[in-house]
Amino acid sequence: MTEFFNQISRRKFIVTAGASASAVFLKGCLGNPPDSVTGGSSQSAPTAQNVANISPDQAPETKTVKLGYVPIVEAAPLIIAKEKGFFAKYGMTDVDLSKQASWGSARDNVEIGAAGGGIDGGQWQMPMPHLITEGLITKGNQKIPMYVLAQLITHGNGIAIASKHTGKIGLQVAQAKSLLKELKSSTPFTAAQTFPHVNQDFWIRYWLAAGGIDPDADVKLLTVPAAQTVANMKTGTMDAFSTGDPWPYRIVKDKIGFMAALTAEIWKNHPEEYLAIRADWVDKNPKATKAILKGIMEAQQWLDNFDNRKEAAQILAGRNYFNLPTPEILAEPFQGKYDMGDGRKVDDKSMAAYYWKDEKGSVSYPYKSHDLWFITESVRWGFLPKDYIANNAAKAKELINKVNREDIWKEAAKEAGIAAANIPTSTSRGVEEFFDGVKFDPENPEAYLKSLKIKKVSV
Repeated sequence: MTEFFNQISRRKFIVTAGASASAVFLKGCLGNPPDSVTGGSSQSAPTAQNVANISPDQAPETKTVKLGYVPIVEAAPLIIAKEKGFFAKYGMTDVDLSKQASWGSARDNVEIGAAGGGIDGGQWQMPMPHLITEGLITKGNQKIPMYVLAQLITHGNGIAIASKHTGKIGLQVAQAKSLLKELKSSTPFTAAQTFPHVNQDFWIRYWLAAGGIDPDADVKLLTVPAAQTVANMKTGTMDAFSTGDPWPYRIVKDKIGFMAALTAEIWKNHPEEYLAIRADWVDKNPKATKAILKGIMEAQQWLDNFDNRKEAAQILAGRNYFNLPTPEILAEPFQGKYDMGDGRKVDDKSMAAYYWKDEKGSVSYPYKSHDLWFITESVRWGFLPKDYIANNAAKAKELINKVNREDIWKEAAKEAGIAAANIPTSTSRGVEEFFDGVKFDPENPEAYLKSLKIKKVSV
């Protein structure tokens, strides 16, 4: 870990929060709640009183944007920014949050844009913005340039397993290798992700492959929208799924399954989902883009105050958003508390979702090195051709430089008064390590691919 991150994890920073614009001190140390927090209830319709004193050179070109989200904890910064008035504070008083039925729907809606009845951008799995930019998952392979603007969250995901496999499958899936091989010849072990070729697909693939299970040959993978995963598990049509809270934890509460792994166990402090908006909207509205980012940054800091998380769970669980039977399905994981459903219990704040900072430094900042891992993993499974990683990943880096606009994040952070110590100075977070001991060095992605025993690419 660099000296920068050693410093950032210890340093306190100051933000302005809520309509009162009073100073709130948040501790950067992992797991420590902030020293104080502003009051105020949820606001579904922020008023003009919420708006901060915005200088003319920062006033947004438009107050309107339509952002899509999927009902999982990754969407929390968008929802909290609207409900607590943080978008309105920076002049974005007409932010329309549109719940998406699935990731496929989000992709289709961003293709047509808000002007055509769709969305301007929103919450995305990675590397969806890159694939949409390249026209690889759009209708007719139409290229729709996107900009990645911020990471929304780390952690908050899990791999859920049906009750009939309790005691047979865990984090170290190698112990279940014989079981899965046996099932292959009769009724294959069926696992779901929420959209193919992106991070929730990658998590279950990495977990399986680390245990010697080929996800393409030894099990059956299928796509199921996040909100349908629990219902499908109840009907017995699948054995496992990979998605974000509250859905993995809900199968424990509903007594229909258990959690074999948290993604925080697979890759501590891993990148998860991101804010990305159509490039044409951002280019037309650069000040509004930074106003959106400022609102999200403030929401992320508010969320990282663990004293706020009970209220956050209540807001997210509401009928307008996740429509959950009880906020406790979110409240406990938000504190790093998981009943895994198989006798194992987790009570560790470092395993909770983080939105602004974690042990390794900034969560919100979109590191280009993480984009590179997602693209490298795409090559691993044959989702992208090998030439993206050839010649020291020249093609991958060209795409990342086109899509990842960390420069806009930095500009917004500076305008919002974020301390320099909390603004990363490098676009790389450095070497990453996974639970099986494998390391990813963004300076040598080909070496990472060579180290993996199960892959579809020949390196």
